[in-house]
Amino acid sequence: MFADIQNCIAEFVTGSTAWLGRGLSCVCAQRRESDARPSFDLTSAQEECLLRLQSRIDVPYDSSIPEHQDALRALWSVAFPEEELRGLISEQWKDMGWQGKDPSTDFRGGGFISLENLLFFARNFPKSFQDLLRKQEGDRSVWEYPFAVAGVNITFMLIQMLDLEAVKPRTLVGATFLKFIAENESAFDLLYCITFKMMDQQWLSMRASYMDFNTVMKSTRRQLEKELLLDDIMRLEDIPSYKLLTR
Repeated sequence: MFADIQNCIAEFVTGSTAWLGRGLSCVCAQRRESDARPSFDLTSAQEECLLRLQSRIDVPYDSSIPEHQDALRALWSVAFPEEELRGLISEQWKDMGWQGKDPSTDFRGGGFISLENLLFFARNFPKSFQDLLRKQEGDRSVWEYPFAVAGVNITFMLIQMLDLEAVKPRTLVGATFLKFIAENESAFDLLYCITFKMMDQQWLSMRASYMDFNTVMKSTRRQLEKELLLDDIMRLEDIPSYKLLTR
């Protein structure tokens, strides 16, 4: 029984790009190149911010780059300040919710920006980060979602939802987000934190277990889109779920 569950989790949370495309198929709409899609004009400031964000998205995680190694070590330090990391390849990483002893294999789906997102979350909202990492809130499932791999999935979902790899936004929610990023260069990282906390709230309210992860992500995306498109939202801090975060 335990082996069957482990195999299911391994298939469900693998960090490969191939899995992320399949695993989030119910969350990210399938498109054809020939689909007619509206586009939204950008201001010069929005265009510059989008290009900078796209440059971040295009960077894969590379375990041979010292900057990437340092970022991974920094993530461990903020996550487990009381425990010394024995190496970038270590069984310790499983305690954070990576699949194995080498986190670099799980970054393939989200790239270096997914590590940056986790670090931003840990440094700016340490209370919420630790609560989610250690599953300290709510009536938890016996089979919980793996924290770190869930974080990579959230990065991937946001990139797809906001259509950030397009030259111009082709959805209203994508165009709305670019208003925020023109005012705050860290808007994507902040939205990531909001989304992670929102996802956990959905997880708890649905009394979900690991097999429900895709359903929870779909529900999270719907709620996030709804909140981003509310009237009188001038900045990300105005959306209702921002209040879920604590420092």
